[in-house]
Amino acid sequence: MNFKKIGVIGGGTMGQGIAEMLAAKGLDVMLVEKTPEKLEYSYDMIGTSLDKQLEKWGITLAEKKLILGRIQKVTHFAELSGCDMVIETITEDLEAKRQVFAQLDQVCPSHIILASNTSSLSLTELASSTMYPERVIGMHFIHPVSKVDLVEIIRGLKTSDNTFNETKRFVEEIVEKKGIMVFESPGFVSSRMICLLINEALHLLQEGVASPEDIDDAMRIGYSFQHGPLEMADRFGLDSVLAALERMFREFGELKYRPSIVIKKMVRAGQLGVKTGEGFFKYDKDGDRI
Repeated sequence: MNFKKIGVIGGGTMGQGIAEMLAAKGLDVMLVEKTPEKLEYSYDMIGTSLDKQLEKWGITLAEKKLILGRIQKVTHFAELSGCDMVIETITEDLEAKRQVFAQLDQVCPSHIILASNTSSLSLTELASSTMYPERVIGMHFIHPVSKVDLVEIIRGLKTSDNTFNETKRFVEEIVEKKGIMVFESPGFVSSRMICLLINEALHLLQEGVASPEDIDDAMRIGYSFQHGPLEMADRFGLDSVLAALERMFREFGELKYRPSIVIKKMVRAGQLGVKTGEGFFKYDKDGDRI
């Protein structure tokens, strides 16, 4: 299969990162959002990300224009019928994702791979909403997409060998990232481990062991993390982290996955991290920490 045109559904943080990265690799991208307003915002945020690289001499103005020129703004799923692969990146809501896959199943020919960027949901359940579950696979990119050279490739119960092999080839040869095969399990590998680190940081904060800044500095400076666990949670979205922890707690029944009361309070207060401008730390409209 030749991968030239890729659909990306969802223009949130991950959707923006994936669309930008694919366009930078020379692929045509069809970016889908619910409304023209959300679509325009996502496109503008990709432009902002490119401007930051431009300021640091990471790309040229011509390269920025080429990347943006490869991203087509789309509001109707029917326009995705000509894509070689579609990657879903909407919020971590099982029913919402199932609806997306059911719609894609109607407009995309049966040989087109349908991938989900889910960080914790069951690919088998997502695939059950389609007529061709063998073509459904998980492709979990890690934030920030352009800087993390790893993709978890998750097989559902009915994912075919051909779907897996083609997806792995796409990840390693075209996207040029390391693809690891993961069999379906709540949280897979990376989310399962990083959520535990974040949850333990939350317990430290709850117990008054150290301040948010010092907890993050301990891991960022002491163990060469790009961001500390609390800033990671802010960037993932505290609501997404809470949902992942609660899901793993239900599935495994182990106390280590039970979310700290701190994150529950933050989510109830609407302080979700970068997406709302405030979580454990404060952020400007470009997502930079203040």
